[in-house]
Amino acid sequence: MEREKLVEVQGLRTYFETEAGTAKAVDDVSFDVYAGEVLGIVGESGSGKSVTALSIMRLIPDPPGKIISGRILFQGRDLTKLSYPELYKIRGSEIAMVF
Repeated sequence: MEREKLVEVQGLRTYFETEAGTAKAVDDVSFDVYAGEVLGIVGESGSGKSVTALSIMRLIPDPPGKIISGRILFQGRDLTKLSYPELYKIRGSEIAMVF
């Protein structure tokens, strides 16, 4: 029985431009989440957990933040390629995050 892959994050990089230069908040993160699984992301304060979740939801304020590269697939759809009206339709109904 093949498991259904719901979320696939590949090589995600989310950077912020600051007065001091570029802050690499998320730098080459990859993981998969399958139907029926629960994923917990743990790490030290400032390690990029929240920015990873916000990147998946495409809620990074631009500027100063920007998804530099990577793919975020949700049920086969690349969220990095969707327009904001398309994202608005799936946020909260198909995909959400809990802190």
